[in-house]
Amino acid sequence: MGAVRVRAALAALAMCGALVLTACRNGDDAAAPEGPPGAAAPSAPGAPSAAGTPAAPAPSKPATTAKPPAPATPTEKKPPAPAPAPACDHKMPISPDTIAVYRYTPEGGSHHLIVRHGEFGCPGPFEPVGEETFYPVSETAKITATAPILPSEAKGKPISTDELASWLTTHPDKGLPFRYHLNAAGVIDTLEEVYVK
Repeated sequence: MGAVRVRAALAALAMCGALVLTACRNGDDAAAPEGPPGAAAPSAPGAPSAAGTPAAPAPSKPATTAKPPAPATPTEKKPPAPAPAPACDHKMPISPDTIAVYRYTPEGGSHHLIVRHGEFGCPGPFEPVGEETFYPVSETAKITATAPILPSEAKGKPISTDELASWLTTHPDKGLPFRYHLNAAGVIDTLEEVYVK
């Protein structure tokens, strides 16, 4: 009789242990999600899944702004080039009022000058051309002389026909240029030496 009670007590204890184990298992199963064994635990609520969230764009480098061109260094302004000199034609027209005086001669009892006509260079001095010719000169002609007839004069000073004749006699063939004028009789009544440096 006592042995039967002991067995009944052991059976009751075994049942209680089984119930305790079952209760513990059920508690663990309630905490665990349903699903096939070995499945990954779901992610925390509110956290987006890696597959469903678009990848955040990589931060791009800011566009490089073009630097404004450096201001040009002001260059020193050069003076404008001088205009080219006009072409010089030495074949200038014969001067109508200038002669080169070479010598004096008293032919025919009156004063005569041996002269040549000519032209002014471009630029340049008076250039005689053509043959020598004779021009009578009045005794009362208005004559103005400068250097070298009067060495210290540059502006001109009146001299007489005799003074001019005397200088030409001692200094022949110089070909000094003179502006002249003829009167109605074809005689020189005005003679003005052109100053030559």
